[in-house]
Parts: sequence; C-alpha cells; structure tokens
Amino acid sequence: MALADSDKEPVISILNHIMETELAGVIRYTHYALMVAGYSRIPITKWLRQQADEGLRHAQEAGELVTQLGGRLSLKVGPLLETYSHDIGSILRESLAHEDFGRRLYEELLRRVNGRSVLLEEYARRLIVEEETHAGSVEKMLRRPEAAIVPENA
Repeated sequence: MALADSDKEPVISILNHIMETELAGVIRYTHYALMVAGYSRIPITKWLRQQADEGLRHAQEAGELVTQLGGRLSLKVGPLLETYSHDIGSILRESLAHEDFGRRLYEELLRRVNGRSVLLEEYARRLIVEEETHAGSVEKMLRRPEAAIVPENA
C-alpha cells in the first residue's frame, strides 16, 4: 500500500467504523428476517438474509484492510436502531437509513485516500456503488406501482 504512515491512523479509524456499521447491519438484517410475518414472508426473509450475508462480507473486507495497514481491529458493533415496528415498509425505511449511513462512511474513506492508495480508492468506490445500488432496490420496493414515471409518448 502506498499510504503514508501519517495517513494510516485516520484511515484505520474509518475502516473500523465501517466494520462496526456493517456488523450492525448483520445483526439488523438477521433480526428483521426473524421478525417478518405475513404472506410475503418467504421471499422477504430470503432477501434480508442475503443482506446480512453481504454485510458480513463487507465487515470482513474492512477488517482485512485494517490489519493490512497494521491496525488494531475494533470489537464494537455500530448503533442498532430498533423501532419495534416490523411491518415491511418500516423495515425497508430503516434499511435505507442504515445503508445511507454506511455509504457516507465509504465516501469519507474515498475522500481520505483519494490519490494516496489505489487499493483503498477502488475498494471505497466499489462499496459506494454497492450501497447506492442497494438503496435503489429498496426505494423501488417502497414505491407504489402507480407512482412510476410514464413517458409523454406512452
């Protein structure tokens, strides 16, 4: 890694914060998957478990980068929002808030490493894309079909 020693401590701090946030997502999505009830439980539970698996992969990846930089891994887990409302809309809105927070951490990392480490730049960019894609999917799930934008010539 081409990162200067003076840049490592703040980058390690951001990466640890990312890891904590992603681990909170693992807990959050696992909790949601267990709490979902109703007719559409099976596909939604499957999707939530996939999100938990993705969060664990992201946490592990951030942890690997922390140790590559010679840092000490955090044992903390990020904040766990619990509204005790387990209808699908509430779960998805909470998911959006969590993913937005995570995306902002990746953007902060990108600003910190831009021009200093290609590895960390590409890592941050890739995860920003994943978070934005995920948010777009969740927003579509929350959207009512009649709210679709119809072209004028349709």
